[in-house]
Amino acid sequence: MRTTGTEDGKVFAALASPVRREVLGLLREQGPQPVTRLASHFAMARPSFSEHLRVLREAGLVSETRSGRQRLYRLEAAPLHDVQEWLSPFERFWREKLGNLRDLLDTLPDGEHPPGNGDTRGVGDAQGDGDTRGDDGP
Repeated sequence: MRTTGTEDGKVFAALASPVRREVLGLLREQGPQPVTRLASHFAMARPSFSEHLRVLREAGLVSETRSGRQRLYRLEAAPLHDVQEWLSPFERFWREKLGNLRDLLDTLPDGEHPPGNGDTRGVGDAQGDGDTRGDDGP
């Protein structure tokens, strides 16, 4: 199923929040849970947590069922599949770039560095801080 741009936007907006990503992780690892159990993992007011759940519901990432007074939340993975499909070309892009870098490094004799600006600070230096930026910036 391919989502529309608006639906994609809602899913990405929902995934932008670390709290919402953690909720999805809890549901993935522990299965469906009542809202009270989910909320117990977060140090925030209940209305704030409910807003996070609303965003996840509207993005289609979770569903809610009621049993008496209890609301049970369940992970809905279909929108995550759509995100994975969208990310797939980028994953292939970086896999190819890193593979090309590996191939280049494999062709160099040990100790030789690829052509570049010649700045090897941080590469095998005594301090070992790994800073190869060539500047004193952050």
